[in-house]
Amino acid sequence: MLVRKWSLAVAVAMTASCAGLPACAEDAFTLSSSSFKDGERLAVKHAGNNKSNPNCVGENVSPAFSWVNPPEGTKSFAFLMFDPEGRPPAGVSHFVAYGISPFVTGFAEGELSKPSDKYVGGVSLMKLSNYFGPCTPPGAPHHYIFTLIATDLEPNALKEGLTREELIVALGGHAKRATGMVGTFSHP
Repeated sequence: MLVRKWSLAVAVAMTASCAGLPACAEDAFTLSSSSFKDGERLAVKHAGNNKSNPNCVGENVSPAFSWVNPPEGTKSFAFLMFDPEGRPPAGVSHFVAYGISPFVTGFAEGELSKPSDKYVGGVSLMKLSNYFGPCTPPGAPHHYIFTLIATDLEPNALKEGLTREELIVALGGHAKRATGMVGTFSHP
């Protein structure tokens, strides 16, 4: 239920951001991946690799991502990975990155799995500044929401180490448009 409500809110927000723009359908700001299709299961290699947690069954290889048609005036991007079903009721922030140059149009597979000068690392729930994949317990699949936000902030405008919640507050009034994808994962 929580996922449906959150997904609906994101869909409404993304649709509203195109309101009144005649070319929005053709020139939509979109996020895609060559590693998985929107709504499909992530590969096991994309899962987390914390060997002390039996739910971490992967290699922690971040999926590849690319995007097109950022809104005019974009000065940087922020990128988030969030599991709304993890650790109820708050969910699990898996990845927080921002300060991504407007000249960056994507990340290769595995590139987000380690710190990089292509982004400013925030802090995930695991206290990491880089990607950490799903560690889903046995049972129903979890939904992993990848959100790319175009902002009017310079890449160096925000300090390192912001949490997801702190970043959302910092982006207040600075987010131009957002796009996203959902990947699922369940314990094999």
